[in-house]
Amino acid sequence: MDLTPWLTQAGQWALVLVLLALALVGFLHLTRGTAIRHVRGTSADTRPIAPDEPTFPLGVAILTGATLMTGNRVEVALNGDTYERLWEDLRSATESITLQLYYGQRGQLKSTLRQILVDRVAAGVRVYVLHDAFGFSGMPREDRAALEAAGVVVIPFRPLNLSALHLVQHRSHVRGIVIDGRIGWTGGFGIDDKWLGDGRTDGSWRETNVRFEGPAVRQLQAAFVAAWAEATGILLTPRVTLTSADGETVKAGLLHTYPTMGATTAERFLALSIAGARKSISITNAYFVPDDNFVGLLADASRRGVDVRILTGGARTDVPIVRFAGRARYEELLDAGVRIYEWLPTVLHSKTFVVDGVWSTIGSKNFDNRSLALNDEATLMILDDGFGRQMEEIFVDDLRHAEEIRLPPFRRRAYFERLAEDTCSVVARLL
Repeated sequence: MDLTPWLTQAGQWALVLVLLALALVGFLHLTRGTAIRHVRGTSADTRPIAPDEPTFPLGVAILTGATLMTGNRVEVALNGDTYERLWEDLRSATESITLQLYYGQRGQLKSTLRQILVDRVAAGVRVYVLHDAFGFSGMPREDRAALEAAGVVVIPFRPLNLSALHLVQHRSHVRGIVIDGRIGWTGGFGIDDKWLGDGRTDGSWRETNVRFEGPAVRQLQAAFVAAWAEATGILLTPRVTLTSADGETVKAGLLHTYPTMGATTAERFLALSIAGARKSISITNAYFVPDDNFVGLLADASRRGVDVRILTGGARTDVPIVRFAGRARYEELLDAGVRIYEWLPTVLHSKTFVVDGVWSTIGSKNFDNRSLALNDEATLMILDDGFGRQMEEIFVDDLRHAEEIRLPPFRRRAYFERLAEDTCSVVARLL
């Protein structure tokens, strides 16, 4: 009896089953949500540690690996005002500039940045540019050629090719610029003219960024070094000193998060911050799509008396599918007493929050599964009541340009809106 046809068919079926299993494993990996459902303290009353407790910085370090240090000078930069100060800092460089960027398009900002970098290299400054291969996919070849011809080192991060398919979903969403190892910038900014303007008119995007000096700059530099080593195989070893900034300083630290198995650093950081709140949580986030567990943490905070307010993108958002997926979670949050606002004038792109008026963050991390589980992100954490008050003032001022979503009318929304929300929420973990 000839078994060859049977063995051939069995082998084909086995191959199909293996491929299906691998596809399932990959899909489950991409769509995993946070493993954290509850946060408990180790003391007798099990209350999570709060931001105003003396040991909170140590708790942050234990759970995230990021150290909060004194001696940092921190300045908020809003919308298009960011760039005048950023260009000034870049033009002042005398030794080195490292840039890790996610997004860029043709226009005034890209042209200005290119000229500054070319000029700095001509002045003897070492310039390294690491750009996400997806976010900068529209970067013209002539731009890169001009930079490289001038002596700027330009490297794409996680290129989009067959040999890197396992990394395609893991983008670097980081915005990180370091000048002379002394000045750092992060936030949600990109190199595109839509970030110019006041954030409220003429299509200008609403953005919040941060400039800082002090020990946190070295942490941002370390994030760049790690990404550069992955992209190039070269480990840069900068010569740095642990000096503090001049003038009034605050306690701050740079949180660099990236994909891993189990609960990610980003998820532990966010869960700790929500659970530790005693008075208030003010969240501004462009792409607000929390999974079940984070909805539960926010709802629990509201039910225990915390004033939870969320400002997110409105009808002018640049990614409508994300807005619909996020709105699928509104009813549960509103029912728990959380207050939700949608930004009206333009596209909201900020990613900030303030807890109890003392614990603040500004960075690139969205409140969605992609930022929390799939992407590399950077966030500056600041533990300071003065800075917290400033961030609260910005938040309250933004609410003047937002519409509050109230539960009774929201429950009466049109059927097609509910259908769009339910449909988009199916793919929420991939957004």
